Amino acid sequence: QVQMVESGGGLVQAGGSLRLSCAASGSIVDINRMAWYRQCAGIQCELVASITPKDTINYADSVRGRFTISRDSAKNAVYLQMNSLKPEDTNVYYCTGLILADSRGNYDNYWGTGTQVTVSS
Repeated sequence: QVQMVESGGGLVQAGGSLRLSCAASGSIVDINRMAWYRQCAGIQCELVASITPKDTINYADSVRGRFTISRDSAKNAVYLQMNSLKPEDTNVYYCTGLILADSRGNYDNYWGTGTQVTVSS
């Protein structure tokens, strides 16, 4: 069983910063890509940022230059530093991990339950 647990969400004024954290736990053999998504009501979830084990990073155009994704492989963790936050960044943020669990023969994508980020104007 693998779990992804996010933390660090909250309420912040426009222009402020937040740091999201996500840790994977359980019977983990290996973690490949890790990413942050945010939920957009009525349309497909938006990929905010992703990072591979070799630190290949992608950002959504809407956050590039303001958000920074990083990972700590030793802790099975991924982080999202969010600076210069805007009201339109308000959303539920989910972390995901492409994980090989020791009970499985292939990598599966695991999701956290989400953390709320609210940016006031």
